[in-house]
Parts: sequence; C-alpha cells; structure tokens
Amino acid sequence: MIFKGSKLLICCLLVLAGLPVSAQESNQSQQSHLIPLPVLVQPGLGKFQITSKTSIVLSPEDAAHAGIADFLAQRLRLPTGFAIPVQYRRTKNHDIRFSLNKVPQQNLGTEGYTLQVSPKGILISANQPKGWFYAMQTLSQLLPPHVESSVKINTISWSVPCIKIEDCPRFEWRGLMLDVSRHFFSKDFIKAYIDQMVKYKFNTLHLHLTDDHGWRMEIKGLPELTKVGAWRVPREGFWKDFEKPQAGEANTYGGFYTANDMREIIDYASQRFLTIVPEIDVPAHSMALIASYPNLSCKQLQYTVNPGLAWSAEQENVLCAGNDSVFLSLDKIFTEIALIFPGKYIHIGGDEAVKTFWARCPKCQQRMRDEHLSNTEELQSYFIKRVAKIIESKGKKLIGWDEILEGGLAADATVMSWRGMDGGLQAAKAGHKVIMSPWQNAYLDLYQSDPVMENNMGAVCRLSSCYQFEPVPEGTDPKYILGAQGILWTEHVPNERQAQYMTWPRAMALAEVFWSAKTQRNWNGFINRLEWHLPRLDTANVKYSRGFYDPLITAVKTNTGELKVKLATEIEGLDIYYTFDDTHPDNYYPRYTGQLLTLPKGAHSIRVITYRAGKPMGREINLPLKYLANRVERSAN
Repeated sequence: MIFKGSKLLICCLLVLAGLPVSAQESNQSQQSHLIPLPVLVQPGLGKFQITSKTSIVLSPEDAAHAGIADFLAQRLRLPTGFAIPVQYRRTKNHDIRFSLNKVPQQNLGTEGYTLQVSPKGILISANQPKGWFYAMQTLSQLLPPHVESSVKINTISWSVPCIKIEDCPRFEWRGLMLDVSRHFFSKDFIKAYIDQMVKYKFNTLHLHLTDDHGWRMEIKGLPELTKVGAWRVPREGFWKDFEKPQAGEANTYGGFYTANDMREIIDYASQRFLTIVPEIDVPAHSMALIASYPNLSCKQLQYTVNPGLAWSAEQENVLCAGNDSVFLSLDKIFTEIALIFPGKYIHIGGDEAVKTFWARCPKCQQRMRDEHLSNTEELQSYFIKRVAKIIESKGKKLIGWDEILEGGLAADATVMSWRGMDGGLQAAKAGHKVIMSPWQNAYLDLYQSDPVMENNMGAVCRLSSCYQFEPVPEGTDPKYILGAQGILWTEHVPNERQAQYMTWPRAMALAEVFWSAKTQRNWNGFINRLEWHLPRLDTANVKYSRGFYDPLITAVKTNTGELKVKLATEIEGLDIYYTFDDTHPDNYYPRYTGQLLTLPKGAHSIRVITYRAGKPMGREINLPLKYLANRVERSAN
C-alpha cells in the first residue's frame, strides 16, 4: 500500500472527496484541485521550482516517444519564457524525468501513470507512453492557471506542490461527439477542441459528419456529395423557424473536409492519444446524401439540402432499403472512410428512421418478401446488418445509436445508448459492447440554465446532471460497458465560440465520471475544484458557461390553486435576491430565505440573481409570471 500512517490516509481520503488538503510545513499549504480525480493521492511537503535551468529528461532507449516530452516542453516554454530543453541524460540540475516501467505495473494498465514531485525533481513513470501523456495533463493542473497562456508571464513563480499520485482510468472509452453537419466547423477549431479535451483525459472524438443539413467528408468516388451535399442556403436565427429555400437562392453556406484535411486532424489527434471516430448516418438523416444522388431514395425526387427545418412528410430523408444501388454507394463510402480513419470503429447512426416511405415503396416491399421480413422494423434490421457486413469487410467494427436494436441487432455491433439506459442494458444483456450516452445526462446541446436565457432545445441537462451520470446501471456486467460519451448536437450551435460554451464546464463533469472511480464522486468537492479551473479556461480564451451559478425558479400550486414561487440554486453557498417590481435586484434587495413567495398583485415578472460574499455570481433571470404554470414542481398545502 502506498500510504503509511493514519494522517496521510486521512489526507488522501479528503483529496478523493474533492476537499482541500493541507500539508503543514513552515506556514506552507498545498491543495489539489485536479479534474478528473486521480485514484490515489499522497500530499507532500515543499515544492519543486521550475526555473531557467530546468530540463526534461528521458532515456535514450525511449527516444521514439520524445514527442510527449516535446509537448510538455512547449507547453512550459510559452508561459515561463524558459528554454526547457529535452535531453537524454541526467544533469546536475533538478529535472522533470520521464520513465517507462521496466516491469509493467498491472494496476496502471495502458493509460495509467505515477507522478512524483519532490523538491529535487519530478518523476513521471508509466507502462506505456500514453500514461506519460495523461501524467503531463495532471502536472499541468498542478501549475498556476497561467500555464495556459500563449505568451510569457513574468510575475509568476512556477512551482509545483510536492505530491505523489497513482492514477488510471475507469473506462476505456471516454468520448465527446461534435456534430459538424448542422454547422461546419473549421479544421483549426477541431484541433483546438481536441487540445481542450485531452487536458481532461478524453480519448475519443466522435465526429457526426453527415445529416440532413450537410455532408462534410470528401468521398472521391461520389463527388456530388461535396459538390451538392455540403452546401445549403444561409440562414440565421432560431433553427426551427428557418424558412425554406427560395426559388433561385444560392447554396452558399457549408463546407467539407478533404481527405487530406481529415488525415491532418487524425494525425494531430493521434499524437495526443485521441481517436477520431467517423459517423456516416444511415439509413435516415440522409437528406444531404439524397440531394446529391436522388436515385438512392424511394421516390427518387430531387431535393435540396435541408437548411434547418424539422423533418416533414414532404422531405424524404431515408435511403431506400430495397435498392441495391444504395448498398453499392455505401460500399464506396465506407471503403474510403476505412482508408482514411485508422481507428477500429465506424459509427453508422441508424437512428430515427421514419419508415412510412418504406411501407409505400414497391422496392422495399419486394425486399421484405424476398427476405421474409414481417415488418419495417425487421427491414431496418436487414439494412443495418447488411451495412455491418460492408463495414466488417473493411476490417472495422460497427457502432450505432440504440435504434439499431429494433428488429434484431447485428452480430458484434456496439450500441451507443442515447434514449436513456434501457437500450444499453438490453444490448449488454445480449453480450454486446455498449457506450452510454443518455440524453438526460450527456446531451450538451440541451439548455444548462433557465430556458428564458437559453435558445436551445426544450429539455435541460445541467452541470449537476452530467456529474450524477452513472454509466454502469445496477445489475449490469461492467465488462460490457465500453465507456461513455457526451453529445453535442449543433442545431442551436451556429459558431465555434458557442460550441465551447455548450461543452465547458459540463464536459469537465463528464470527464470525472468517465475517468474516476464511482466512489470518489462528490458534488460539492467537484464544484470547489471546478472553480479553480475557471481561470484556466479564461487564460486559454475558452468560452464557457457560468449557468451553474444562475438561480433556479420553479412554482408550487397550493390546494387552493394559488401559484407560489420557489427559488433555489444548483450549487451551495449562494445567496438569492429577487424583486417583483421589474427593477434589477442586487444584494440590497430582499434575500430569499426558503419560504414560498406569494405573487404580489399587479406583478408580471420576477427578477432573480445570486450573490456570494457580496459579489454577483449568476446572471439576472427575468421570468414573466405567465410561464410559472409550466414550472409547477409539486403539490403543497
């Protein structure tokens, strides 16, 4: 056992609970504010000082992995202004040393590491180089927030508190999905997104490359996909209110990644031990594909790429399951995708297939007769299983949303469960690997504060919802849970700054769920640590939401039918101030004390704000009282 003595054990337990830990020595204290929480932490005494004489050292036999040392050196050079050379021999100075374990430590696995900081130096050891990389992220978090700066900071003492950490992840798959179909995001933004992900030890980026609203991946064998499918008419505003394309209107909004673009992104990600998983969404969500090749739909009509309208009966976005040309085209697509993406998985979507066109299509009906299929659910299963064989022929494995369970699951398919946990449970019981992504806990496109402040979809996924996510439901064999993933659909995310805002800090909560042990979860401790990370995001110029500081406004209906207002906060330690007179409250206004509020006569809105220690923390929420009836929380006397 690493920890000896009851005092150190108590300190370790406090760290694991997310609470500040003090190691007293000459009025010095160290605190660990790491996200995600490591497995084992032993606080030490003193600190290691990074100076102009500091070097990064690794053994000559590990020179093939010097890129990781170079990453750390570059990250330190920019804010410190120190040269920080990478060397292959020990020096007389105090160094940062990388070492691969000669005898692998079983408890560390392939991604684990040990990080030891003493006044004399820093030692990073791991079984494999990816462990070095994750240790580097932890080390960076032990440095001041200014380590995120891209320019030299002269006023900082670059010290690291002495500490010993042993760490490894809970789940193999720790992912985020970015939808680049609804809105195209640049290659440089995806690289920056990857950089931010790996700081919190994510290892998978799932790119939703195709949908009704845009085809984003060059397929040289089917050039119309990017000539036609990658472009639509420009629209701004609320997604579901976008008007239809007008006669003669040019399709000027969109973009796509060339094969070389994507190879560059993949190489960039692989250097950071992150896998890019492509999604080609079929048989539904295929309007961009059908607009490019109309012969692949049941009606074979010419459509335009959807600018953002909800699916309707007039818009045929489902591929024809009875047309062999569809499968020939998909074979071309997946051949090129498999050559570009080196990972072992290809995501094929498989979700939300409206089957009314199949029910009326002569080719689909003939397919059902030929294959002895009883209904269109079994036809969907036929479609998915046939696509699975195509993907397997390329040496890849299939992932699909949980709708691929309908009609029978393809052999060796992995299920990404989004409609809750039931699909994942069903797949796991059948012996299939599962990636849990339930919308209630993992959908980052949902609003994260009061809906009057968010122009997003009509459901909520707060920071606390993400942190409460448990990917292994009770009664499930953990060996079938490959991991979990946060999902960012982008109907309501039209630009790159908004993509950051919707991702952070909720993805930090997910990162801890995916990496740290379930027993380590502590909401108040997480918030304490999160607040130490916000300056890091500020320094890195990453936009993020402070919605967890915003007040929560609900209603209670009494037995007499009277509506009353209840106020609360998502996190502890905030004071709530309010007004019904339509003026802007501050900390001199009435403070909420927990009693239900009676609506004054004539009032038409309530304005609420949160404070801490005399400073405003959340945004002022202005809620028209006409919306209270939709917020009834429970019955009361």
